[in-house]
Amino acid sequence: MKTTFSFSEKLWKYSGEKAAWYFLTFDKVFSERVRAIAGKRTGWGQIKVEVTVGGMTWATSLFPGKEGVLVVPIKASVRKVEKLEKGSTVKGSFKIKGRL
Repeated sequence: MKTTFSFSEKLWKYSGEKAAWYFLTFDKVFSERVRAIAGKRTGWGQIKVEVTVGGMTWATSLFPGKEGVLVVPIKASVRKVEKLEKGSTVKGSFKIKGRL
């Protein structure tokens, strides 16, 4: 069963009260396919993953967004090294963790 997925998505910024977070949003069809394969989830429907963008790999989670989509946060250290900013197209992959 496929547990690694490739993506190419636009980086967007969510400005909260105290900090800004940057995310990628996966479309609804892609998100449904990932959920079907991921099986057991944690917390608020989070899916534990290992993400690779450029030369960087880190552990994080996919989080449920509005209207059935999944979003993934992109760490500041990754954005800095990979020279990513709001509106950048981010290409990479993620592997679902905890699957056999």
